[in-house]
Amino acid sequence: MLDIKFIRDHAEEVKEAAKNKRFDVDIDRLLELDERRRDLMSTSEQIRARRNEVAQLIPKASKEDRPALIDEGKQLKEDLARYEEELAGVQAEYEGLLLMVPNVTLPEVPIGESDDDNEVIRHVGEPRTFEFEPRDHQELGELLGIIDKDRAIKVAGARSYALRGAGALLEMAVMRLAMDIMVERGYEPIIGPLMVNESAMVGTGFFPYGKEDTYHLEKDDKFLVGTSEVILVSLNADEILERDTLPRRYCGHSPCFRREAGSAGRDTRGVYRVHQFTKVEQVIICEADAEKSRALHDELLGNSEALMQRLGLPYRVAVACTGEIGLGQVLKHEIETWMPSRGTYSETHSCSSLYDYQARRSGIRYRDEQGQMRYCYTLNNTLAASPRILIPILEHYQNEDGSVTVPDALRPYMHGIEVIKPKAQ
Repeated sequence: MLDIKFIRDHAEEVKEAAKNKRFDVDIDRLLELDERRRDLMSTSEQIRARRNEVAQLIPKASKEDRPALIDEGKQLKEDLARYEEELAGVQAEYEGLLLMVPNVTLPEVPIGESDDDNEVIRHVGEPRTFEFEPRDHQELGELLGIIDKDRAIKVAGARSYALRGAGALLEMAVMRLAMDIMVERGYEPIIGPLMVNESAMVGTGFFPYGKEDTYHLEKDDKFLVGTSEVILVSLNADEILERDTLPRRYCGHSPCFRREAGSAGRDTRGVYRVHQFTKVEQVIICEADAEKSRALHDELLGNSEALMQRLGLPYRVAVACTGEIGLGQVLKHEIETWMPSRGTYSETHSCSSLYDYQARRSGIRYRDEQGQMRYCYTLNNTLAASPRILIPILEHYQNEDGSVTVPDALRPYMHGIEVIKPKAQ
């Protein structure tokens, strides 16, 4: 959430940011509501002060003056109730609109509408050239007996899958490697709740826009998280953090859930787009300092690149354009991994800087060196998300006979399995 004072002072810049990010929010209406809200608050305070003054005057007033004061007190009470009722309506609309205002991107973010407009800044590794006709991950998964979509769909419906045997071990191996990297680098591992209150979704910026893509447990009025970012940021909601404890480095491991409401008919083969997945997420909460935030952004990106290099997968890094960057982000880098069956690089990680956007919504503050209260900055990045990360692993490391060689970095977690072989073998 942006500071309303910033919006007042930079209205055209905010409008341009909303347009470039493709968010439809009426900034002029927000500013009208803000002005009316301040007027109503000022008028209400004046009426309240006069009412208190009249209340003190009545006992001391003469018999002649008292009736007029009593009548004035009654009128002031009615006026205050009327103004407060209007203020409540204005405040509700104002707060709703304020939540929909996107953050303003940094100058380096390219203007564009889709991932085609992202700016690739580096490639690491080379896509493999096969001397045989390669299989896609679904065919490999069926041949190896490690991905069972048919039975999962029977149990849970479309976009469901089951990882079996070495497939389950492979996912757990990636997650263990990812967590080991983070612990070695000083991040606090956290396993938190998967069902959260609406306030946590609003505070982290996933609501109101993302509500349609979120599973709602209506009887308990809870929501299933689509990333442990929600948990990791919200743990410090409504807290004042000690400056010497910043930055706080968290890594969360959790199942995640997304309805994929706008993806009907897309990516139905394989496990690229599913309703449930497992993820290790990184979050940093730091001081409100753009230079420090950028250094930590690069740190988060470097953590994910370290994992990709350990896995030996070819990937590229791109700066996400305005149309792809998201509501609260000022900067986002994507890691896109080469997936042979798709014939392209596809997103596996997104590294985001949000400045004080989430902290302002969530009430996460600290006192700076001068003792002034400030909102913290937050950053996040995927470290590993499965089963999507399994797609390039299976396809890149496949052999002509349909077997898959386990990457060296995962073998310590695979209970002696170095090659996953077809079921018939």
